[in-house]
Parts: sequence; structure tokens; C-alpha cells
Amino acid sequence: MVHQPRMISRSPHLNVMCNAAFKAARSLVRDFGEVEHLQVSRKGPGDFVSTADKRAEDTIYKELKKARPSYGFIMEEGGEISSEDDHTWIVDPLDGTTNFLHALPHFAISIGLQKGSEIIAGVIYDPIKDELFYAEKGGGAFLNERRLRVSSRQNLQEALLATGIPFARHPKAERLAFQETLEKVMPLVAGVRRFGAASLDLAYVAAGRYEGYWEPSLASWDMAAGLVIVREAGGYLCDLQGDEDILGTGSVLATNQALFEPLKELLVR
Repeated sequence: MVHQPRMISRSPHLNVMCNAAFKAARSLVRDFGEVEHLQVSRKGPGDFVSTADKRAEDTIYKELKKARPSYGFIMEEGGEISSEDDHTWIVDPLDGTTNFLHALPHFAISIGLQKGSEIIAGVIYDPIKDELFYAEKGGGAFLNERRLRVSSRQNLQEALLATGIPFARHPKAERLAFQETLEKVMPLVAGVRRFGAASLDLAYVAAGRYEGYWEPSLASWDMAAGLVIVREAGGYLCDLQGDEDILGTGSVLATNQALFEPLKELLVR
């Protein structure tokens, strides 16, 4: 059962985004309960999970469209729906699909709001842990009712990092480049984690659970909500070329102020 975490008073935009996430989460949690039973079937859960993903996205689309009919959309499943309004919803209805497919309880709904070229609000909801991460430009970042701040650790030796590991669909050169990067990073830090949901990796940086996160190949819906949440929690961000075109390059480094330069030296190519 999805419980809706109480929030401190927030803007109409955030209320709309949270309500859409909560509504979609109800069906995702119900479907997640069925996935384990499908693991033993010959057909497997793949088609079932694809349907669950699309159903959640359709719910979010209808809720956001009803509340703001003039806004555009960028969605993982439904693609781009442009509009004359300069506001765009960026939606990932199920970030962590592979986890969901394997009945691993680590996935989230991610909704970002872009105005022009800037992400101005973000909501990431993990329905299994009942954790709602949200932020709006200038308003701070929150987990349920608690204000978020990035980690205060200042030494790489104490830093726990997260990343994404290139898998079968990634080119061999990309996999080899990642291995080289990992070999540089691992001896210098306390640990590296790969949990398989980019939105939650960013949210965890904002919450101080990780000192940093990097990943080279992401879509806008993987990152949009998380970027504003990290910024509003006091975090520092760049792409893996050292610039600020994160959505354009599809790569990200997120960390705190103290570790920003040391991690850039290690990770920026």
C-alpha cells in the first residue's frame, strides 16, 4: 500500500507532481507484488513489466495534462509532446526497470519540470520505501518533511560514491573506458555502489547518503528531477566534460563543494 508522505506546504506545481507520482505508484506497487510470481514462468515477467511501466506513465500523463493542459512533455515511453508553452514535464514512470523486473525493491517515479532550458522543480518517489524527495528552485530540497543537505565529508578516502555500469547494449569502447575510470577511483575512496536507478542515486547524493555520483550515458528523464534536488540540497553538478550541459551530454557528476574539484580531476575526460 502506498502511503502519501506528509509534506510541508509547497507550490501548486509540486502538489500536482506529487499527486501524479502517488497515483501512479499505487499501480506500480500492485504490479511489483506480482513480479515475483512471474519469475518462475516460462514467458518471464518482461512483457508484464513493460505494461506496468506504460500504465504508470499514462497515469502520470493524464494527471499532469489535466492540471496544466498547455505544458509539453518528454517521456521515456511516450516520447516528446511539444507545446507553445515554455514549460515541459520530463517523466520517467519507472526508473530502475531492471530492478523491478527482477523483483528488487529499488525503483522510483521521477518527474521534472523544465522552464525554458532550466529545471525548476523535481519529484522522485520511491514507493517501496515510502520516500519522497522533492525540490523547487529557490525553495530547498526535502525528503518527506525533512530538509536535505549534501554530505559534509571533505576527504575522498571517506567518500562513498555511486555510479552506473555500462552493460550489454553499450559499445565495447564505453565499457572499457568505464573500467579504466573505476580502476582510478576505487583505490582512493571508501566504496563504489551500483544500485541501478539514476534518479535515486541523485536523490541519495542530495540526502548525504552518497558523497558523489557519476554516470556517462543517461537520458533527460533519468536526471531532470534529481538535478534540481541536488542543487537545492547544496550540491555541485557538472557533466563529464566539466561543463554545465548535463541534459545535453547525458552525463553527470554530482557531489558536494569540498569534493567537486577532486572528483572532476578523476572523472572529467
